[in-house]
Amino acid sequence: MAHLYVGCAMWTHKAWQGRFVPQSLPVKERLRAYAGWCNAVEGNTTFYATPTRNTVETWAQQTDPGFRFVVKLPKIVTHERRLVGVEAEMRAFLDAIEPLGERAVLWTQLPSSFGPTDVNALGRFLRRLPAERRRAVEVRHPGFFTDAGAASLLEGALADADAEWVPFDTTVFFQRAPMSEAEQDSWHRKPRLPRRTRALTNHPIVRYLGRDSVQETVEGWRPWTEVVASWLRAGRSPTVFLHTPDNNEAPALARRFHDEVRTLMPDLAALPDPEPVEPATLF
Repeated sequence: MAHLYVGCAMWTHKAWQGRFVPQSLPVKERLRAYAGWCNAVEGNTTFYATPTRNTVETWAQQTDPGFRFVVKLPKIVTHERRLVGVEAEMRAFLDAIEPLGERAVLWTQLPSSFGPTDVNALGRFLRRLPAERRRAVEVRHPGFFTDAGAASLLEGALADADAEWVPFDTTVFFQRAPMSEAEQDSWHRKPRLPRRTRALTNHPIVRYLGRDSVQETVEGWRPWTEVVASWLRAGRSPTVFLHTPDNNEAPALARRFHDEVRTLMPDLAALPDPEPVEPATLF
């Protein structure tokens, strides 16, 4: 049965406290609270440091088997060594995330300098990953989006490894100049690439960046609701991550996206209701 997974770029954020999750939570309970809102999360922290196995075990304990982690491979693997000579680092990483089992997707995010001439290295790397691990790749070199030959070359390498191409859709964000400090920061950091809606596997993954404005974010994702619904009709189980520059409303936006897809696909199961957050008290 096809499923739709939705989530955010993190599971803890100061602006969510007292609104989406209780005001004060121990570290070992924050993911559990987030998982009441969403059924997937981006594992961005693993890019900067491989967590301990004990830490990952707490992640597994806080989520049910239907939850999905899309965990980013370490920076030393993807950006510093560009997928070459990383056997020791990958062994350590794979051992650390093992407690997540099938809940984890290996996310290889590559730098914008990693271009069409590097595809062979990517193919060799992907084929060496454990067969039981789902894998997804995000590229940022413009050539993959503007050159049909380069796109075909990449798709071939991904198909050989049953890997998905992860689009990061920033087109709506870059339609007008930034209006806040958070938007200004994202303006200089986020990639400007064409929207891509082609799925290669039965588990497509989309990263979507809206604006701080809820209205603009919702209007901008409308093409994706149709695409995601078509994937579900075809028996695919997509994962969609909702980003905004400040991410203040991200959990509610993720659930709203899920609800909008359900209007097109009434048979899609609803997300469970999150636990109510007790209002803050003075004493």
